[in-house]
Amino acid sequence: MHNFRTDLAVERRNIYKKINNISEEIEGVETSQENVNENINVSRVKILNEKGEKALGKQIGNYITIDIKNLRAANDDEIQKASDAVTKELKTIIDNHISKQDEILVVGLGNIYVTPDALGPKVINEIDVTRHIKNYMPEYLEEGTRGVSAVSPGVLGTTGIETVEILKGIVDNISPKLVIVIDALASRSIERISSTVQISDTGIVPGAGVGNTRKEISQRTLGIPVIAMGIPTVVELATLVSDGIDIFIDRLQEKAESNEYLNKLQQNDKYEEVKEALNVGEYNMIVTPKEIDDLIENMKDVVARGINFAV
Repeated sequence: MHNFRTDLAVERRNIYKKINNISEEIEGVETSQENVNENINVSRVKILNEKGEKALGKQIGNYITIDIKNLRAANDDEIQKASDAVTKELKTIIDNHISKQDEILVVGLGNIYVTPDALGPKVINEIDVTRHIKNYMPEYLEEGTRGVSAVSPGVLGTTGIETVEILKGIVDNISPKLVIVIDALASRSIERISSTVQISDTGIVPGAGVGNTRKEISQRTLGIPVIAMGIPTVVELATLVSDGIDIFIDRLQEKAESNEYLNKLQQNDKYEEVKEALNVGEYNMIVTPKEIDDLIENMKDVVARGINFAV
């Protein structure tokens, strides 16, 4: 299987088609696209069977990618429109798995002290939790309100406990019907850093995108459906340089329309060659933009609002 080095199913599909020179859709995969407005695009990838699973290295299921342009400079109205798109897609998946009053546990993965990994814990602080009110003061809630609880379990390096082990204990004790997990992802595109939300119904393997794979969080490990919401916050240095080469080639081609070598270089997937050239000893750089603080804050609002309105 190809080493995609990205958690996004839509990127894996595009990479697989490029390296295998496929113009038609990949066998075992269905895709569709929707332009919500000039700044928001929704891509849907559905892996149908084992052939699609093997090609993309992702489990059978649904993967919805919401791309949001200009998020760093977005105003509150634009953030709300983005969160509305998240709400719509998330609500559809939730309704496919549980009823409207079933209890939900929202989990924010990551390290609050590391900005690119802090999105999950930051979102948890914005979730409208209702389980305690429903249990102890139900008269203060509208009839039919769903019980929602939220937790940020920390990371293995600070707790000494695998996240799935913590969540298994919580699930066994409070018995939610579904878990929503928010986590930072790795991407193969600098444009997608904290500007993309992937929603899937197949669970998540924390750390897989940066080569620090932890135990899977899914229906197989928790016994209930798991919806994963992943937001790219980092790319590998090789990705950054590879994208830079593409930009460099585009600029050269503006002046020299015919250059067989440059055309061939741009058509190929240069990631592995660039990665091999950049790796010094055992080091492999993971990078994030200097604007990551602003991007995380805006994406936190998009994701939290999207979840609150969906549940």
